[in-house]
Amino acid sequence: MSRQATGRAGSASAAPEGGIWKRSRSFEPAVRLLFLNQLTINLGFYMLMPYLAAHLADGLGMAAWAVGLVLGVRNLSQQGMFLVGGALADRLGFKPLIVAGCALRTAGFGALAFAQSLPMLIAASLATGLAGALFNPAVRAYLAAEAGEERRVEAFALFNTYYQAGILLGPLIGVALTGVSFRLTCVVAALLFAALTLVQLRHLPVRHKGGAAGAAGGPGGQARGQFRTVLAHRVFWLFSLAMTGSYVLSFQVYLALPLAAGGTAATTALFAVSALVALAGQLRITAWCKARLSRERCLVLGLALMGAAFLVPAALGRSLPALLLCAAVLAVANAVLYPFEMDTVVALSEGRWVATHYGLYNTVCGVGITLGNLGTGALLDLTGWSAAPWLVLCAVGLGCAAAMAALARGGRLAVRQPAEEESPSRTA
Repeated sequence: MSRQATGRAGSASAAPEGGIWKRSRSFEPAVRLLFLNQLTINLGFYMLMPYLAAHLADGLGMAAWAVGLVLGVRNLSQQGMFLVGGALADRLGFKPLIVAGCALRTAGFGALAFAQSLPMLIAASLATGLAGALFNPAVRAYLAAEAGEERRVEAFALFNTYYQAGILLGPLIGVALTGVSFRLTCVVAALLFAALTLVQLRHLPVRHKGGAAGAAGGPGGQARGQFRTVLAHRVFWLFSLAMTGSYVLSFQVYLALPLAAGGTAATTALFAVSALVALAGQLRITAWCKARLSRERCLVLGLALMGAAFLVPAALGRSLPALLLCAAVLAVANAVLYPFEMDTVVALSEGRWVATHYGLYNTVCGVGITLGNLGTGALLDLTGWSAAPWLVLCAVGLGCAAAMAALARGGRLAVRQPAEEESPSRTA
């Protein structure tokens, strides 16, 4: 696998021109179903989850610590189990984990509609989080395998547009449904996931496990080799740690920027700007990057842009135009990063245990988000809304860009062609 294939020469592949729909139709049916999968997953998730805290506090009269516990259990069960979900996908196949995850989220959202006691709410929240840990690595590994090396970056660019469309539309549908009742929102979200489960069960082709060829020693030996291969991959750890800063900075659209903006309308505007920039610009930005930059330079550029976004509120203060511009630059930076970031995960895995690599990557970044949010919150408490928090966030982005540039200069992101690689088969 050459660097050129995922760098400038990527533009030489037969990627069709056109809009999102036309480009999507140029892929195989399984890839198109994965796009629909992600749109529906985010639609169902974001029509419900933004309003869960208010339902727990106001609708059920729960104390703040209990609300935090329920929400924390969901996040911990997802982030903490990503590695396990990815490992199972590589061992059992991508489709079973995708179907199982969607079925489990159906049950979790259905339980949230009727749960009123704290133990029931924790169980339902645990189920929704574990569901994400099952299907997220499997979906990305399946997409990477199905799209192929030449069109992998384009596939992930399209994937991100569907991802962002779900984030944009979900809360709009959710606020209308929650205006009737939160229970109705839960039921509709559960029905969406139930329908998605049935569609995938019937129409998603089976792609067999994506592990390394020649793994020996029976199931126990394969499992040990699987985790040893992934956990001992030092360069992959360094790449994951460098990319963690991008997730911390992206999450500020949910934390620092809404707190600075104040008010529901301003917060909604921030989310809308982020999603609309991605929907309108993702394919153009990806095409521009593929034509002019190597994969490594795209990663460095995206991280640097993320850091630079926070110079806007640092210079202009907490005005809504400044915060919206910051959110827009973050969205552009994410559009630069995401396809090449996902492509690099696959490239560094060298075709072995791809879903497990995605699982480890998600786990590392999830821990980073938690620590980053704690640090950002503490910084805001200490300094208020001076320029200091924004400058620190800027420094995080620029520091991660420098770390990624150092990895690239050392040739550590160059990918070796594996001596022996399994070619997963598909069956209907």
